[in-house]
Order: sequence, then C-alpha cells, then structure tokens
Amino acid sequence: MGNTHASLDDILAEDMHHWYNKFMRGSPSGLITLFELKSILGLQGMNEDANSYVDQVFFTFDMDGDGYIDFVEYIAAISLMLKGEINQKLKWYFKLFDQDGNGKIDKDELETIFTAIQDITRNRDIVPEEVVALIFEKIYVNGEGELTLEEFIEGAKDHPDIMDMLKKLMDLTPVLVIIVEGRQKPINAS
Repeated sequence: MGNTHASLDDILAEDMHHWYNKFMRGSPSGLITLFELKSILGLQGMNEDANSYVDQVFFTFDMDGDGYIDFVEYIAAISLMLKGEINQKLKWYFKLFDQDGNGKIDKDELETIFTAIQDITRNRDIVPEEVVALIFEKIYVNGEGELTLEEFIEGAKDHPDIMDMLKKLMDLTPVLVIIVEGRQKPINAS
C-alpha cells in the first residue's frame, strides 16, 4: 500500500468481485444518485458549467434513464472510458457534447463542455476556444454551424491532431481513479 495511484492496467486487472465490493462500499443501496456521484468526486461548489457537465456525464452513464447509476452501468461506463474502441468513445463524447439533445453539436456546446472539463480535472494545458476553432476548421462540412455524429466521428478519425487534443481534454483518468479507489478527492489539494 504505497502512496501511488492505481494505474489503468491495475484498475482493469481487478476482478469483478473486487469491483462490486468497491461499488457497494461507496453506495450500499446498489445505486448511485447524481448527488452521491458529486460527493464521491468531491465536486460540491462548482461553477454552473462544471455542474452542468457532471450532470451530463451522469445522465450519459445512466443508460436506462432511471436517475441512478447501478453496478452494470458503472462497470460499462468505466470500461468504455478505460478500454473502449475509438468509435465508442467518440459516440460517447458526442452524446456528452450534445447538451440540447438535437443530434448536433455547435461551437458553444463544445466550448462549454471543454471549459467545464478543465474546471473539474484542473488540466488547463489546452485552450478550449483553440480546440473548438480547429475542430470546426478541419471537420465542419455541412454549412449549418453544427456537426452531426457522423461528421464528428469521421472528422476526428481523419485528423490525428484533433484526436490527440480530444484524448487529452477528455482524459477522465483522475476522476476514474477517484471512483475506483472509492475515496473523495480533497477539495483544496494542489
């Protein structure tokens, strides 16, 4: 038991029984509510955009829409984020970005999500406006100011620089480590 965080390989190597025990310790009812997720992650007192992003992540992971994340949804979400195929991840990203649920993403939706992610992960290496400008410069094809799922996936796969930026921006490893280790991140840790 050192002071190092688990690596992704360590996380993936754990057996299902161990995952289940961690899940049940964190949520004895077998269900995680939105409030509990924010508590687990130590995300109280966030700005409106970051709060909206966490809500969107929760509702994306709540696959059956019942207002709870159960063990199966929990495992599916973590598995997708850790080892999902690129198409699966891009579809998940798109669903997360599409805040109004209209099947398209626009510049404002992308900037809002990227900024919110940075507020949560505290990774400010990439400027959201620059990423959005690059995405729309290289991928944007339909003339409507919005990207469809197909345009987003094909465009991201055709442009390695965009894929690299998306991977860096969307790296939820620190959040997943908190969930998996079952402990709250100190709010004022540097």
